[in-house]
Order: sequence, then structure tokens, then C-alpha cells
Amino acid sequence: MSTAFHYPAFEIPRELDGLRREVRAFLAEASQGWSGWDIGHSWTGFDRAFSREVGRRGWIGMTWPRAYGGHERSALERYVVVEEMLAAGAPVGAHWVGDRQSGPLMLRIGSEAQKQRFLPKIASGEAAFCIGLSEPGSGSDLASLRSRATRVDGGWKLNGRKIWTTYASDCDFMIGLFRSQGTAEVDKHKGLSQYLIDLQSSGLEIRPIVDLTGEAHFNEIVFDDVFVPDESLVGRENEGWAQANAELAFERSGPDRYMSSFPLLPLSIDAVHAAGTADRLSARRIGEALADVVTLREMSLSILGQLAAGHMPAQEAALTKDLGTSFEQRLPELVREITDNAPVITEGDTLSEMQAYLVQSVPSYSLRGGTREIMRGIIARGLGLR
Repeated sequence: MSTAFHYPAFEIPRELDGLRREVRAFLAEASQGWSGWDIGHSWTGFDRAFSREVGRRGWIGMTWPRAYGGHERSALERYVVVEEMLAAGAPVGAHWVGDRQSGPLMLRIGSEAQKQRFLPKIASGEAAFCIGLSEPGSGSDLASLRSRATRVDGGWKLNGRKIWTTYASDCDFMIGLFRSQGTAEVDKHKGLSQYLIDLQSSGLEIRPIVDLTGEAHFNEIVFDDVFVPDESLVGRENEGWAQANAELAFERSGPDRYMSSFPLLPLSIDAVHAAGTADRLSARRIGEALADVVTLREMSLSILGQLAAGHMPAQEAALTKDLGTSFEQRLPELVREITDNAPVITEGDTLSEMQAYLVQSVPSYSLRGGTREIMRGIIARGLGLR
């Protein structure tokens, strides 16, 4: 069995209530005109103007050094802002990946030139980032990727394909993982490197993938001799596997892994009371859902404490992601059960619009950021079971 480490959960102090009220007041005004369909997108909603306003208020890159456009605030202050954004279903997608993982990755292992160039643009809401990991034919086995970076004079040429990349068609830059040495058949976890890629580069083609909702926020990206200069390498050459896994701890543990469907819950409670249909069954089911939210929040805060202390809690993040996405996927069915509200779009009805969107989108929640099966494999390894 592996050694277990226990870290106390962060406590959010009452002194941050003022910040929470400030964010709520901003969102109350900004959300005028948001439909239930819009709110249902949660952190995948993409709105550059909104992100620029959030950046203007100092709510992107909150914990980063001021030298790089940050604000040197605490991890708990950032958590408060993120919670409120998710609870409101705010369209934070244009800055989400940059703030959550690309920026912290560069801050930790990027070159000084990369920090100076990219971090202030992320913090202001001007630069949107996406992540290039998954590939056609690789399934959940990320390390089997075959997209290749070949050394050339002054940099590398990239060839291959990435898929399921969220908002690649709308973003400015990608941090992509490519095989820079060896083959997938021989020690596949070695010889991988990460590169900063300008999505306007010659030889790069972005192909949108339409989903059940009729939208296309997923994309396939084809690289055909795409040149990236020497300074595009992130971290160390051939150490991309460890770097990408450390980055995923940020992706898998935040409140976005249990709050993507959260706006449905208060709306459904209001609907039950407005209809006068509250009974023991609805009370029990709502109580169970609230208990799940509280537990998942404590788990997420505990991981935040570990990350702030410099640890990389991969197993804990995987567990939180597994349980959190399962909770998110259950919420639309909970609404149908306690409100008898079929997932049919009634224009102007916030609850029905949101429910209709989420019924179509929640099946993907246990895929993004690593499949449920991969998460359980990571958990099993952490417990010494495999």
C-alpha cells in the first residue's frame, strides 16, 4: 500500500465575504439577458468581452506575481471568485484554461520570456488558450500519442492530429503535447515534449466537431509541418509526460468538476416551492444533492491546500473528478424527478432551457479531463491495488 498523506481542508474565512458580495453584484448585472441555454454552458461558455471585463477587475491570474500581470492574492480568494462564476453559469471559457492550467504551468516551468509575453495577456483576458492532448485512435491512452515534433533549424516542425480540443477554433494559442523522441511502442511515457503553438500558424487546420446540441466547441486540429521556434518549448525537452500530468491535477480538482450543472439545483428548488409540490421525496433528493455538493467542495478545498503547499495530489484529484462529474451528470435527472419537468425547450423558461442543454451535454462530462475509467485506474494505483 502507498503511504497516505492527510492535509486539512482550506477554510474560507469570513473576511472574504466582501469579495463574494462584490463578485455576486457584478454577475447580477452581467447576467441580464443570459438565457437558460447560455447558463447551462457554465465554464465552456466563450465570451471574450466578458473575460476582458473579468480581467479588468483583477479576477484572472489572481495568485500570480504582479510582475507577470497577476495580483498576488490568495488561492482562497481565487476560489471564491471561481465558485461564484460557476454558480451563476458565467461564460468564462475565453480565459478558463489559461487561468486554470496554462498560466500556472508557465509560471512553474516556463521560460522568463514566456512568462513576460503570455501571462499578462491571460490575466487581462486578451489571450485565450486551449490544450492539445487527445488524439484520434488513442482513446484514453494519452501516452500512446503519435503526433511528432521533429528538430529543424531554429525550432521544430509539428505533424499529426489532436482531437476533442475545446474552443480551438476560437482560441489564440495551444499548449500541445508531441512526441519529440522515440516511438509509442517503446517506453511510450518518455520522449514527449510540450510546445506553445500560435493557432494562426501556417500548416495548421482546425476542423469543428458538431455535437448533439448543434454546437461545435470541440475541434480536430491537423498539423502539417507546422513550424514552432526554439522558444516555444515549455519546460524541458522530453519531459512533457510528467509536466502534463502535473498540469492535469489543476484541471481535475477544481469546483468546475462538480459545479458545471450546479445552476440547475437552486432553480429546481425554487420550481418545487413555486408549484407547491414539495414532499418527502423531493426533500430527500434535494438533501442528498446538497450533501454531495458540500462533500465535494470539502474535497476540492483540501486539494487546493495541497497544491498551494507545492504537492501534486494526482490520486485525490482523480477521485474528486470521478465523483464530481458523476454528480454533475445526475442533476438533470434529479430535476426531472422532483419537478416532473421534461427536458423540452420552452423558450424564455430558464429552467427548461438549461435542463434541455444539460441533458444533451452531460454525457461528455465523464470524458473531458480524462475518462472515468482512467480516473479509477489512477485511484487504484494510488491505493496500491494495481
